[in-house]
Amino acid sequence: MKTTAALLTAGLLATSALAAPLTAQRQARRAKRASGRQSNPPFKPGTTEVLQLNATSHTEYSTNWAGAVLIGTGYTGVTAEFTVPTPSVPSGGSRNEEYCASAWVGIDGDTCSTAILQTGVDFCVQGSEVSFDAWYEWYPDYAYDFTGISIAAGDVIKVTVDASSDTAGTATIENVSTGTTVTHTFTGGVDGDLCEYNAEWIVEDFEEGESLVPFADFGTVTFSSASATKDGVSVGPADATVLDIEQDSVLTSVSVSSSEVVVKYV
Repeated sequence: MKTTAALLTAGLLATSALAAPLTAQRQARRAKRASGRQSNPPFKPGTTEVLQLNATSHTEYSTNWAGAVLIGTGYTGVTAEFTVPTPSVPSGGSRNEEYCASAWVGIDGDTCSTAILQTGVDFCVQGSEVSFDAWYEWYPDYAYDFTGISIAAGDVIKVTVDASSDTAGTATIENVSTGTTVTHTFTGGVDGDLCEYNAEWIVEDFEEGESLVPFADFGTVTFSSASATKDGVSVGPADATVLDIEQDSVLTSVSVSSSEVVVKYV
């Protein structure tokens, strides 16, 4: 009995030690995520009307997406690496409020309105406390947290999505810094079919509880080694349409090259 009690006590202590970094605020956010954390298509500034892109060379503006979107047909994979930023409370913000942003790669979501296969990392800040969550999503279903992976500011993260059909595929996150990889496989039964029209590298102001979360100052997210698979061939983001986030003002500045998408908070 003493041995059993000692083991039970040790187990409880270990569980407490693991749970300690998960603050009440973060637990509450995870609870909300379970009932409604969601990415959305890009909205026209100040509206919930989807911004339909046309592969233009000039910058477009969205309420919730900043980054680069390739438009065409036959997109079945997207990948990139980025260094996890340290989010901060934006200028004029309240230290008592939580601010978040999310970096992800995905297939579809703009000129295809029925689905997005995506995976990425949320980064949030309240006061001086930051938290990070890795997730996967087949929109219009909600996002779900990966388990078995930890993420910290400064970690190099590789994010990849691959579609094997219009209703099946994989979402993979690798923490290159720690050597940990997690994958979710979609085997059908999803809420919407992919069109394989879009490939994207995005920093998003995501939705929680039917409204966009207060947007964090994320500094800079650089999607490096960025590529997409189009008709079985690897292509870069150089010809992508660029999106910046505009709310009360323009909050981001995006630049694109042959293998990088750089998203800066301004």
